[in-house]
Amino acid sequence: MAKVIGDIIVDIEKCKGCELCIDACPEETLALAGKINQKGYRYAITVKQNCTGCANCAIVCPEAIITVYRKVEKKAKETV
Repeated sequence: MAKVIGDIIVDIEKCKGCELCIDACPEETLALAGKINQKGYRYAITVKQNCTGCANCAIVCPEAIITVYRKVEKKAKETV
């Protein structure tokens, strides 16, 4: 069975730190950074490498600044 791996890119300069993406992530992949962006907001960052590419974070983002990439890793079939 293939395993789906996701990668999340957040435009940190446009992020307002609303935390909707963090609440929407079933894998708890996102969190707020300890730093602030140029607008003075704490922004969302990836804290775990366990993203499944579900894109819930991108769907709920009111600023539409999250891009999710998916990659499917196929497992080699074992021959008997």
